[in-house]
Amino acid sequence: MGQVLLMLVVALTVAAVVFGVTALVTGRDPGLVPAEPGGRAVPLPGDRPLREADVEEIRFDTVLRGYQMAQVDRALRRAAYDIGYKSELIGVLEAEVAALREGRTADAETLRRAREQA
Repeated sequence: MGQVLLMLVVALTVAAVVFGVTALVTGRDPGLVPAEPGGRAVPLPGDRPLREADVEEIRFDTVLRGYQMAQVDRALRRAAYDIGYKSELIGVLEAEVAALREGRTADAETLRRAREQA
């Protein structure tokens, strides 16, 4: 009885390995199907600042081992730029408000002009 159980475990292990290798080589693993019909990516918009929904809706084309790296890198660079820009803008606005509260209207006006030109 022990030998039959051992042979069954070995047979199941071999079958799992063969299935895994076949799925990897053929790309027919259900986890690798394109996220969009026809493999169309949904990129981040390039003509306006990002919104929360933009990040939720982004999709990348899939390849054998995951997502298209260039698409992911481009999206991350764009998101990092937007986050940096908004952080700087918040800093300028906070400085402008502080200047107004302290009665430094000339400094506040200089900050406002710089912000509007940017």
